[in-house]
Amino acid sequence: MLAFRMSSAPSNPTSNPPASPDAKPRDEASNTPGSRTWQRVQLARHPRRPHGLDYIERLFANFEELHGDRAFGDDAAIIAGLADFGGLPVAVAAQQKGRDTKQKLHRNFGMPKPEGYRKALRVMKLASKFRLPLISLIDTPGAYPGIDAEERGQAEAIAVNLREMSRLSCPVITVVIGEGGSGGALAMGVGNHNAMLENATYSVISPESCAAIIYRDAKKAQLAAEALKMTAPELLSLQLIDEVVLEPGEGAHSDWDAAAGLLRDHLTKVINELRDWSAERLIRHRQEKYRRIASFYEESGA
Repeated sequence: MLAFRMSSAPSNPTSNPPASPDAKPRDEASNTPGSRTWQRVQLARHPRRPHGLDYIERLFANFEELHGDRAFGDDAAIIAGLADFGGLPVAVAAQQKGRDTKQKLHRNFGMPKPEGYRKALRVMKLASKFRLPLISLIDTPGAYPGIDAEERGQAEAIAVNLREMSRLSCPVITVVIGEGGSGGALAMGVGNHNAMLENATYSVISPESCAAIIYRDAKKAQLAAEALKMTAPELLSLQLIDEVVLEPGEGAHSDWDAAAGLLRDHLTKVINELRDWSAERLIRHRQEKYRRIASFYEESGA
């Protein structure tokens, strides 16, 4: 049995949703350049795609949610706490979008504010103190850009998370389960092992915003998405992530239980690989990993 102590916010549906009539199989992309990329962008944003709480309900037992950042308040866009994963105690931090209008407003459409990142950091530090594997589930269009978030130190909160995650003495496993939007995602994404679900995206900017800046036309988002190289296979080829976790059928939205099962297998494998590493090895591995990202060397001829 799962034990939850959650907020009074409306809960997400726990049964598998019916498949969307407009969803296309993964092998049915058109020949239009960038169409496969744009299809995956749409699947990452699919309204029936499972969110963080849906995976928590299926993967973890005895989940105890911790609330508040001990400074300002509690941000419902991030869910964080302690749980059991196959009998192993773990720490979990997940970004949550919400499903209907009431949930979306409560979760701020999955866009965390500074207090959300500071709450996640509380749990991260607990994981480090007790050497618990930390599992971070990423799904956000980006950090909340409102003036109230800026007044409370949005940039500082993200920067501190980046610094502190690089120093955690526990295994850190991150998975982008939907949208991985810019610094809002990276603030929970500094890990020893970073994976993405097959139809997730990870990018410094949304395709629409990129198109508006580069092409002066947000309608060219599909062209921008192709140029951004934001899908899981593309990022794996660039060595920006470590692994792509497959999704069932038409995508994770078509079978939540099967998607959770595939993610469970992935997490089990990675935890078993990292759990015996020393704190020094984990920290060194994490820091060297990020120093290597985007480092390219050009060899010239004689």
